[in-house]
Amino acid sequence: MNILNQSFDTPHDTAPFSKINITDYVPAFDAAIAETRQEIDAIVQLKEEPNFENTIAALSFSGMQLDRISNIFFNLHSAETNDELDKIANEVAPKLAELGNDITLNFPLFEKIKQVYDKMDSLDLTEEQKTLLTKNYRDFVRNGALLPEDKKQTLRDIDSELSVLKLKFGEHVLADNNAFQMLITNPDELEGLPEGTIEAAKEMATEACLEGWLFTLDYPSYIPFVTYAKNRERRKEITLAAGKKAYQQNDNNNEEIVLKIVNLRHQRAQLLGYASHAHFVLEERMGQDPAQVTKFLNDLLAKGKPAAEKEFKELSEFAKELDGLENLEKWDGSYYTEKLKQQRFNLEDEKLKPYFQLEKVLAGAFEIAHRLYGLNFNEVHNIDKYHPDVQTFEVKDDAGELVAIFYADFFPRKGKRNGAWMTSFKSQYQKAGKDERPHVSIVCNFTKPTASKPSLLTFNEVLTLFHEFGHALHGMLANTVYPTLSGTSVFWDFVELPSQIMENWCYEEEALKLFAKHYETGETIPMEYVEKIKESAAFMEGMATVRQISFGLLDMGWHGQDPSSIQDIKAFEVEKFASTSLYPDVQDNAMSPSFSHIFNGGYSSGYYSYKWAEVLDADAFDYFKQKGIFNKEVADKFKENILSKGGTAHPMKLYKQFRGQEPSVDALLKRAGLI
Repeated sequence: MNILNQSFDTPHDTAPFSKINITDYVPAFDAAIAETRQEIDAIVQLKEEPNFENTIAALSFSGMQLDRISNIFFNLHSAETNDELDKIANEVAPKLAELGNDITLNFPLFEKIKQVYDKMDSLDLTEEQKTLLTKNYRDFVRNGALLPEDKKQTLRDIDSELSVLKLKFGEHVLADNNAFQMLITNPDELEGLPEGTIEAAKEMATEACLEGWLFTLDYPSYIPFVTYAKNRERRKEITLAAGKKAYQQNDNNNEEIVLKIVNLRHQRAQLLGYASHAHFVLEERMGQDPAQVTKFLNDLLAKGKPAAEKEFKELSEFAKELDGLENLEKWDGSYYTEKLKQQRFNLEDEKLKPYFQLEKVLAGAFEIAHRLYGLNFNEVHNIDKYHPDVQTFEVKDDAGELVAIFYADFFPRKGKRNGAWMTSFKSQYQKAGKDERPHVSIVCNFTKPTASKPSLLTFNEVLTLFHEFGHALHGMLANTVYPTLSGTSVFWDFVELPSQIMENWCYEEEALKLFAKHYETGETIPMEYVEKIKESAAFMEGMATVRQISFGLLDMGWHGQDPSSIQDIKAFEVEKFASTSLYPDVQDNAMSPSFSHIFNGGYSSGYYSYKWAEVLDADAFDYFKQKGIFNKEVADKFKENILSKGGTAHPMKLYKQFRGQEPSVDALLKRAGLI
């Protein structure tokens, strides 16, 4: 019997990673897909008149076993992959796409949903039930339920092809990322690099049986190098390599895949009656439509561009004065920004890192969650892990009731993709009188402890940890009936509010005192550093804002119009970046071929949502600041109206219930020093 198709005999129904064989996945997927089809058939063949329970609720609770298997498999495919898992992913992705289409294009099922939907006003439904019913009806219409048979088949073909293209896109980016290694054998070329970075590079070289210091495009290696290495040629070498990912003449080139993806997405949208992919996506976003989003981005650009140009001029003059540099290039930006920041604030990351020991930062995040939301995190060792680096926690409320299981996976390794993310192995939902609690995970890529030092974080990495932990709280505190509306199952441009608001506590003295303690002496971070952290928060914020806006505008460029006339990715990017570019262009670099957020993640037509969520988080945290950053009344309102509600109501309604008003952009502009 396949372990993945059984109920797990484990603490809290957690995933039995160590007992899963790689050969279990494909048969488990096949069995769970077949079971899901039976569940759907049972709804369709029911003789009774369709009602909310036998149709809508039944649909929401169908495919639960498949969801569990998918969550386990695809989370490992991101965090602990290998060639065999890649092969399996390519094999099961089209099967899952086909099942998804078989459900959403199942006309008899849609007719039953429509019958319930048409009499919604006469039914005695809760707000959550009305939301679920509307969402189900709209999902079917948005997935072609009203299309004639021949067009339904076209839609299936497009979805199947897209699922494989997206996987290939991600595999190519990872392959190019892993293929690059920069070995340094001359110690003079290490000048400026922090001791910890040099030590980690030495260990990496030793592991690879090489003499010297090894640097890669993985963030814990790449970011410190471009930020601190004095050797400009080496900075240029690694920066150009990062900008060439999946944009080289090799088997990993993604140019054709990008064009295929955007054209297929456009065809799909047109087939469903939408002007573009962005029109299709934004119908279910707070951003509403491409014109609104572009206006939002351009309004912010108008406020941010003058500051960005002033900052760029200042940075260029500083680099010229310091090193006689005539032209500031992309490989100079991080280096001179850090130098100027040190000169202005005397606050280099290396001075701060000893105060940000990973274990203490994590304990600080836990303590803040306790003060705000009454959560207690206890590390346990009886829960199975997929890698020895992973930590597992039981999360309980003050009454001792289980709230969630929490996994934390912090260090880079081969087979783990770059960046940081939150995910879940099991959703929260309520069924048969039982509240099933969620299993939530955060995955990051922080510097590993070495023989002489624990894992010490840069301040940016502290922000990353708090950001992902904010997503995790959204998942953990979920309190909904239906799994499809639970936790982070919200509009994409709302999902970043819980994560981004958590970053604000990292700038507050009251919060920093809880965890920013020197790893050797135990001394609390000096308050002059805290003041400088706050002052430096808006440092170069004009440039950072314009950079984010540029990605949002590129995304809208790809998805907000008919892309069929675009032949040359590089020329298209140059055009789209015209209003936002500050640095000279690098001819053999392009962003789109490795822009995983929009081509392999869920952010197509949604990249603007980072800035949108900043507006929300600045406005929301402003409310905390007015009342006190640990104010229980505000925290309870945030927990009840935002964190626990998932997608059970329109996000603007939830936000207004929390805040008492719509969000204002002023708090963000003020925080960023742009007004």
